[in-house]
Amino acid sequence: MSVDDDYRGLGWAHGALTVQRLGAMLAPITFLLADGRQISPMHIAPWSHEPGAEALPGILRRLRGEWPCVPFGYSVPAGGWPEGWTRVMGPPELDEEVHGHSSNHDWAWRDSESGSLSLVLDYPKGSPVERVERTITPDQSAPAIDIEFKIAVRRACRLPIGLHPVFRLPFETGAAALELGGFDEGRTYPHDVEPGAALFARNKTFFELSAVPSRSGGAIDASLLPLAADTEELLQIEGVDGVAALANHEDGYRVELSWQKEHFPSLLLWYSNRGRKAAPWNGRHVAIGIEPICSAFGLGPATALADNPIAQSGIATALEFSAEKPFVTRYRIEASAL
Repeated sequence: MSVDDDYRGLGWAHGALTVQRLGAMLAPITFLLADGRQISPMHIAPWSHEPGAEALPGILRRLRGEWPCVPFGYSVPAGGWPEGWTRVMGPPELDEEVHGHSSNHDWAWRDSESGSLSLVLDYPKGSPVERVERTITPDQSAPAIDIEFKIAVRRACRLPIGLHPVFRLPFETGAAALELGGFDEGRTYPHDVEPGAALFARNKTFFELSAVPSRSGGAIDASLLPLAADTEELLQIEGVDGVAALANHEDGYRVELSWQKEHFPSLLLWYSNRGRKAAPWNGRHVAIGIEPICSAFGLGPATALADNPIAQSGIATALEFSAEKPFVTRYRIEASAL
């Protein structure tokens, strides 16, 4: 496989897109808005083309845009978690990879209909997952992209899964806004996402994104981005109706993500806001992940499959898969002018 085949692109009347084989990650995307402006809403990590990037783990090597994660999450050390979480913090599975095999390896291109790009990835023989496939199709009538994602398994199993769209943010603090509509409940992370970079109070619930409990007391408006603080944080939102948007007021556009909420009952918000100081992050990574999931904060398969506090509340943190019927889900990214 030549280097030239690591990426493929499509253009249509309302934009252009690129997909890379590594992780089947989708970015950059350029949308042509109705008012004639071109905008690029997806994030690309600043180290993607720097010397030494090829030595990074697969998911970090050319981190960008949107991709699927099977299984979603990764195991973390068990110490210091609140009661209710400690007992469900399981050890990493054998050969566990951050956000699964799909996020860390080169997919293969498949023949697809004109106007689409399709990729497939076979999983190791010991995995309950046999293969994953995805097809990316621009909407010929709009600045929008439709994505179909399939999972075929070798045997019946339960797995946490997630989608991982990561969006670019403007430079000025508060110049963009998350728009979730109503939701049932939000949860702060039960521990520290990154040591020394905490912002939100541990293991709390909230009902407005504009009033998330702070680690130092009071509340923070987590809807206005980028945040002023150097932080690395996660919020899990329950009961979103399957639509979320990012309004970039600095650049004058809105990008909307819509998904099948019956497959992804939670939405994970990843606030990567200069909080990680080690290489390759180097305190310069600023982006927002808006991630439909069936998982518990992405704490790894063992925790997702256990009777964790989120599952106890009636929110599924893993999906049932059957060898007889492949899983298929569809979602959409669409842009418009503000």
